[in-house]
Amino acid sequence: MSTTGIVINTRRPVLAEAVELVSSMRFAISMLTIIAIASMIGTVLTQNQPMPNYVNQFGPFWFDVFNKLGLYAVYSAWWFLLILVFLILSTALCIVRNAPKMIKDMRSWRDNVRESSLRNFHHKAEWTAPLSRPELARQSAARLVDAGYAAKIVEKDNGTLVAARKGAANKFGYIFAHSSIIIILVGGMLDSDIPIQFQEWFLGKTPFVGGGLISEIPEKHRLSLGNPTYRGNTLIPEGQSSDIAIIPRPDGSLLQPLPFTIQLKRFNIDFYSTGMPKLFASEVVIRDHETGKTFPATIKVNEPLIYKGVAVYQSSFEDGGSKLKLVGYPMSGTDQASFTMEGEVNSSTPLKRGADEYTVEWSTFRAFNVENTGGKDDARAVTKGQSLNDQFAAKLDKHSGSAGKNAGNKDLKNVGPSVQYKLRDKTGQAREYQNYMQPVTIDGVQVFLAGVRASPNEPFSFLRIPSDEAHTVKEWMRLRAALADPALRELAAERYARRAMPSTSNSPAAALARQLQESSSKSLAIFAGDGKQGGYAAVSRFLEKIPAAEQEKAANIFMKILNGTLWELWQAAREKEGLPPVAGDETQARFLQLATNALSDSFFYGAPVYLQLDEFVEIKASVLQVTRSPGKAVVYLGCVFLVLGVFAMFYIRERRLWVWVRDGEAGGPAHALMAMSTQRKTLDFEHEFNDLKAKLPQLA
Repeated sequence: MSTTGIVINTRRPVLAEAVELVSSMRFAISMLTIIAIASMIGTVLTQNQPMPNYVNQFGPFWFDVFNKLGLYAVYSAWWFLLILVFLILSTALCIVRNAPKMIKDMRSWRDNVRESSLRNFHHKAEWTAPLSRPELARQSAARLVDAGYAAKIVEKDNGTLVAARKGAANKFGYIFAHSSIIIILVGGMLDSDIPIQFQEWFLGKTPFVGGGLISEIPEKHRLSLGNPTYRGNTLIPEGQSSDIAIIPRPDGSLLQPLPFTIQLKRFNIDFYSTGMPKLFASEVVIRDHETGKTFPATIKVNEPLIYKGVAVYQSSFEDGGSKLKLVGYPMSGTDQASFTMEGEVNSSTPLKRGADEYTVEWSTFRAFNVENTGGKDDARAVTKGQSLNDQFAAKLDKHSGSAGKNAGNKDLKNVGPSVQYKLRDKTGQAREYQNYMQPVTIDGVQVFLAGVRASPNEPFSFLRIPSDEAHTVKEWMRLRAALADPALRELAAERYARRAMPSTSNSPAAALARQLQESSSKSLAIFAGDGKQGGYAAVSRFLEKIPAAEQEKAANIFMKILNGTLWELWQAAREKEGLPPVAGDETQARFLQLATNALSDSFFYGAPVYLQLDEFVEIKASVLQVTRSPGKAVVYLGCVFLVLGVFAMFYIRERRLWVWVRDGEAGGPAHALMAMSTQRKTLDFEHEFNDLKAKLPQLA
């Protein structure tokens, strides 16, 4: 407050301060930083997946937190779009504030300088010439024009000023670079799902949840044909057609009608020698809805079809409803009789086993599967220094691994067709299975791979069923059923004891034989489980009751008895069916070892039946991505502006030069004073100054 009582208000208006803040460099950098962080989140966290996948991955609590933050669709979240708007506004205000001054400076000759101020320049030179002042000024201007400068002669009170400039377009670099940010962001927003969100908010469009025929889906789930931008997918089996694209939304899907129909005539796919896809393409026929015109086209990877502003890309391929024939084998009880079953991919088949009812949901059929079939381990080996429970658990994890997908083994092979399905019980609980049609050679032996997982987020763990001499699973299934038969187990235990200790009248030896028979019967019962979890896990639980110092010795004895008794059980099962006994050679011993491992792993398989693919008729389907991207051309334009702006800022250097010419003393030669400046002093500038410093005084 002054002494006169007048209050001076120096506070700036709030609007002016807000404009100053938004158009500042620090504000723009803050927005760019947030966008960078959001982009990293969008890269690390898979976007636009079905919500149940996120619930399984993060759990209910964090799923809800991340959902409220919009992290499952970062690039369409309201806060991300708001940041883009603020960045556009900030850049636009920055251009509005600075561009007029830059353009004015570009057009300015800065001809209000004085001779005294030119003498303060670092880069200056003086000379005299036997010319009149007007002539020296004219020739200096002409020489500068020849050097690429724009020059202007200005008469002053006590002399003549030649003002020259070069590289003033450098200022356009700033304008173009900042304009490119706006153009690219606007183009990106044009290609975002803002138009779709607008239709959801104000036009009553809602995502569709569930299944059914596309033709029966209500109009409220369909977008208009004039929708300006979208990105969806359409799956077309061979011989069928589609004129609808499916746009995934966080809580369902929207249908996008297309201005034409795509009919898939044939899907072609080529493979490398390993079975990996090398090239796939769709031979299609396009029919225009408006004109009725039809024409053929081939859509390949990186070679899209563009028609009526809609681009159709070859995205991937799926099964289009292949016909499957399978042979089923019981995985529990004493029954080993096989049965036939038929299915179709993307449909379901009822399955009844005793009093239990199941549904088989056929999800995927693959004619080619490339797997890494390396990996070596023996689930029965015992390692010192570990509890038996830990040993068996660790070995089971290795043994039931992902089909031998070992990063250290680079032996990739095509292991043939496979079928993938879900087995759902009457309560709605389901496990997913993946079974291979042909045996796979792993560690020198042939096994059938039967994969299982409880959740789509988990990798498959594979049961390895050894292949018999007929390349089937029948021999292993026979042994599995025999293990579940108490009568056959008792017979096997009796035969093992008799073979190990031949009959004798000596009562102590007979007593030992009876004890061995009881031990053999008990070992089979423990391994069989008898209604509980069997296999090596049951053996581990039994051995834990033995003192730790005796566990290793007991484990070796137990496994020896188990192996011998299983051999007799196998022979007894074959004899029951009228088959000759197998030879006791190394090949059959190896089969029994693998069969024992598979029997142990089968308790974790969790399915009442094993379904083996027998025949198939493959029907391919092409997955096409359909996009309308009006912002693409805008983004390309922004990229052109960005390149021009960067080029102008880094490769165009602005130079200013002045030559002050005045009359010589007493009518003598005219005197010239040259001064030169630039924003960035470089070696090129020094060379240019020295060149002009040498050439301009040569005027005569």
